[in-house]
Amino acid sequence: MTEIRYNPLLRDWTMVASNRHKRPNLPKTNCPFCPGSGKVPDDYEVLAYDNDFPALSQNPPTPDDVATNLYHVQPAYGKCEVILYSKEHTTSLPQLPVAHIRKLVDLWAERFQALSENPRHKYVFIFENRGPEVGVTMPHPHGQIYAYPYVPQKLRVELESFALHREETGHCLMCDINAEEQRIGIRMLDETEHFLAYIPFFTDYPYGAFISAKRHVGTMTEFTDEERTDLARILKRVTSGMDELFHREFPYMMAIHQSPVNQDGDAPDFHFHIEFYPPLQTETRLKYLASSETGAWAPCNPMAVEQTAPVLKAAIQTRKEANQHVDPLV
Repeated sequence: MTEIRYNPLLRDWTMVASNRHKRPNLPKTNCPFCPGSGKVPDDYEVLAYDNDFPALSQNPPTPDDVATNLYHVQPAYGKCEVILYSKEHTTSLPQLPVAHIRKLVDLWAERFQALSENPRHKYVFIFENRGPEVGVTMPHPHGQIYAYPYVPQKLRVELESFALHREETGHCLMCDINAEEQRIGIRMLDETEHFLAYIPFFTDYPYGAFISAKRHVGTMTEFTDEERTDLARILKRVTSGMDELFHREFPYMMAIHQSPVNQDGDAPDFHFHIEFYPPLQTETRLKYLASSETGAWAPCNPMAVEQTAPVLKAAIQTRKEANQHVDPLV
């Protein structure tokens, strides 16, 4: 069964994909993403790979006959891709040189552009799940892209907030958030020529970092050559600092928020940013999304970010200084 079902309580869709329970779970051998597996080229640097167990597809099956006047069902149309960061089985994002991460940024932009050209796609979502703590089933370093046939609710709320803030103030909401975090300073993590990194005032997670473009752009396809390299630079700095924090591979969910595609009108108020959702409170203690977070959407951050941000900032600086000896682009 593969379909999407409408939730009338939330005015949103739920993807149903029973094929995904067949995915391999942390295999020790026969990694399909490694060169020589027969599923990928014998050599590559970064690679877009069609997901073997997609929740959305270009030729979805006919939904089950379960729809009613209240409950709507649609074919699970869309696209699910895996983005392979490196041919090396154990080399994760923060371990890659900035020049290599730049190739990843270029691939993200290329795939965003290609997927946005399909008029049935409404939101192209680039993301990474890192670590078994967030449900990763393949250890080879990779991210994913979902091209949805609708705008998911969280992104829809962001769009509404951007538009409302513009109407009320005449300003971009994310530009104002950037300025506020710079003005206050204590939650700032790092800054490059074109990007800011900080743990925002309102985040749900102790180390829930944001990376935000300084320039008001909606998608990475609008970035200049210098901005693409700078994004690679700050991605390496922030994720390296996370690994430095507890001297272990730091699990996270990384979500790249960009303008929707193929809408009746454009979204000039949307502002490119990346959100990290890392579940660690300490080296061994996880923050779980329990009843309040899941049942009421009422998040509770167990740590004040004014305390956690300076700690992560120091870790980023430590790793940045170490990386500069081997990677001049850092």
